[in-house]
Formats: sequence, structure tokens, C-alpha cells
Amino acid sequence: MALAVYNTLTRRKEPFETIEPGRVRMYVCGLTVYDRAHVGHAMSAVVFDVIRRYLEYRGYKVHHVVNYTDVEDKVIKRAAEKGVEPLALAQRYIEEYTRHLVDLNVLPATEYPRASEEMGRIIGMIEELIGRGYAYAVGGDVYFRVSKDPDYGRLSGRKLDEMRAGARLEIDERKQDPADFALWKAAKPGEPAWDSPWGKGRPGWHIECSAMNLEYLGEQIDIHGGGNDLIFPHHENEIAQTESLTGKPFARYWIHNGMMQLAGEKMSKSLGNLVTIDDFLSAHSGDVFRMLILNSSYRGPLTFNDDVVRQAESALERLRLAFKPAVPGPQPAPAAEAALAAAAAETRRRFETAMDDDFNTSGALSHLFELVRSINQARDAGVGEEPLGQAQAELRKLAGVLGLRLEEDGGAAQPAAPFIDLLLEVREEMRKAKQWTIADRIRDRLAELGVLIEDGKGGTTWRRR
Repeated sequence: MALAVYNTLTRRKEPFETIEPGRVRMYVCGLTVYDRAHVGHAMSAVVFDVIRRYLEYRGYKVHHVVNYTDVEDKVIKRAAEKGVEPLALAQRYIEEYTRHLVDLNVLPATEYPRASEEMGRIIGMIEELIGRGYAYAVGGDVYFRVSKDPDYGRLSGRKLDEMRAGARLEIDERKQDPADFALWKAAKPGEPAWDSPWGKGRPGWHIECSAMNLEYLGEQIDIHGGGNDLIFPHHENEIAQTESLTGKPFARYWIHNGMMQLAGEKMSKSLGNLVTIDDFLSAHSGDVFRMLILNSSYRGPLTFNDDVVRQAESALERLRLAFKPAVPGPQPAPAAEAALAAAAAETRRRFETAMDDDFNTSGALSHLFELVRSINQARDAGVGEEPLGQAQAELRKLAGVLGLRLEEDGGAAQPAAPFIDLLLEVREEMRKAKQWTIADRIRDRLAELGVLIEDGKGGTTWRRR
């Protein structure tokens, strides 16, 4: 099965065909860095990290660009509230978010351009749009003429007349059309500003991404991604200004992830109903968060609550338990070994089939759990270390395509491991002496502390709940 991707622009799944064979140009809208990042931002980062990882697994070379919006109204307002310089504020949050990406095992993008560092390209693009009649300057501001783009609204499915009539449109008598949007904004006192042919000012939000796309990926790209809250107006306006300049289709595939929801509402800074990435990672591993995302469709909304997190923790533990060592039986188990090898090969085939269907990670995970079951059954059947290890290596490889590290949780509890091992030795002595009450008390007390004891043919093992 060939890879098929849901395209927001056409509203259907389409065969994935790149502009240049074997190469993917992918641009993903990043953060507006005016506050601490929350788990909704992390969701988007993980979704596109998985997409990138799978494309690379399939043999593509991915040129991945993620921008930072460090020149924007929210950045300026928050900096003024804190009494700091806007770009310094943005830099602080960029550094913090970069650490989070490492914790979440998100692969570094090829480039991380920033709006503040791309003023030459932004101003040049605006000048070209004015020169071709797609934009006009008034009072130090520059606006894009939406009436010049007959296809305006096709990404979001909105009609221009309805947009004009909408009560949400900001009234500005200087605009030639109420739906026209800003490409350049004249400077206000105390705001960061750059010199331009229209006076000191700063770019509008939408033109930043178009300029960075052109600078780092060229006139046409394969994938443009971001959250579905960006479809309108941000991505709609990107299409209008970019295609008006180049005369070519901008992006082949528009891919949008759904929103993280808390108590039924989209998680956002403006609503104040957010869980920061720091909040989450202080209590859970990056793998737990990633499992939470993988268990659902990337295009749909994802409810964030304690139950969903517990389910992710439980699923992750099931995967980890598959890596327990072999306990070979007294006799070779060739039939069980052959069955395990066949199960690993079938898992790889089914995993790829699921991922080829618009990056169906929940389906791919279900096949990994089938391999876990086969591995556990093979271990119980006495399969040796080498054939068991080969199946475990396949499981680890496919889980790695999803960005899962499958490492045991470290942290403060890790130094307790030698003492737990010692308690298990004492418990074993009590069992041999038929001191069942003491042995059971050790097991029960450890369970209360989150340490589960498992007695098997190969001896006693333990794991954290």
C-alpha cells in the first residue's frame, strides 16, 4: 500500500507524491514565543515529529523547517507587562521550549528561522506584492488586496462575501476592502521597529511564514503543517500572498493536527486553561506524553485528563515489559522460535500498512501490542535469548519510528533499585524457609510503594507500577 495523506485543501486522502523524488520539503508553523509552552504546543510538535520519522523510515530525505514568531502583538504586550525587551523575552521562551523538545524526543528541525532575523526577505516580498498590484500602502501600513485573489477562502471553505459581512472583521476605514489583511504595520511608540520603504514598522503575522518558506524551502513545498486553529486566517492568507507572488501552487499537502482539550475547551493561553509542558514533565516521562498522542488520531481533538494519562502510562508499561530477558527452557523450542520470527515480520508489514493510511498511529500501536503478546508467549515457551532478542529489536525499531525511547523511568526512585533487589533476596529466603507471612508482607508493602513483584520459572522480577 502506498502512503496516503489527508489534505485539508482537498478534504480527502491523496497518494503522497513529492515534488522531487525522494525528498520532502516540510514547513510547520511553530510557536509565538510570548509565554511558557503548554501541552497543546507539544502535541503539534510530536505529531509532526512522528510524520517526519515515518517519512525518513520510508526512505525520504526530509528538509524540516519550524519557525518561531518573535515579532508579534502578543510578544510586545507581554514584554511591556514584564518590563523587558521583546526579543529578550522571546529568546528566553525559545530556550525553554528547546529543552522541552529534547525531553519529548522530538528530532531537531533542519532550521528554526525567526521573524526578527528575516526582515530583508519580508520587506522584499511586500515590495514585490505592491509592485504587482496585490498590496497597497496607506499611512505607513501595507495591506493585501484579497479581491485580487479569486481563490481566496478555498483552504478554509469560507466565502469572501461572508467574511466581509462577518461581525468579527476589524473595521479600518483605510482598507479598500474590510477583508484585506496587514502585511506591514506602522510602528507605535515603544514598539520594536525596522526601517522600510513605508516608514518604521514591523511585519504582519502571515507574511513572516510566507517569507521564511520562500527563503528556506523555495516557491513550492510538499507539506505545510500546523494546528487546525491556523487554517483561517493564517494559512489562508499565506496561500494568498505566496501564490500571488509566485504564480504556483504553494503546498501540495496541508496537514493539520487537532486541538488538545481540557474540560471540553481548546487549551490556550488566552483562555487560561492550560497545562504547561513543565507541569507535565515534572510528573511523567516524555514517552508517556508521546503515547498519549499516539493513541489517538492526529487530526481529531484530544481530551487531556488524568484517566487519559493513566491509560498512556499503562500502555507504555506493556511495551516495556516485552523487553524482559529470556528464560530458556530445558529443551529447544524451534516451533515457538519460528512462530515468533513470523510474528515479528507480520507486525512490521501491518505497522507499515497502518502508518501508510494517513499516519494511523493508533492502528500501528495495536500491531506493536500484538508483537508484545507474541514475545511474552515465546518467553513463556522457553525461547532462547537470540530469537527473543531479534523480536525485541524489531519492536524497539518500530517503536522508535514513533519516537518512543522505551526506557525505564529514572529520577529519584532509581537509587532504590539495589535495596529492592536486597528485599527480594530476603523474601526468597523467607519463602525457602516457608515463612510465608513475612514473604507476603514484603510483596504487599512493595506493591503499596508502587513496586510489583512477579514470580516466574526463571525467578522473581520486579517493576514499577
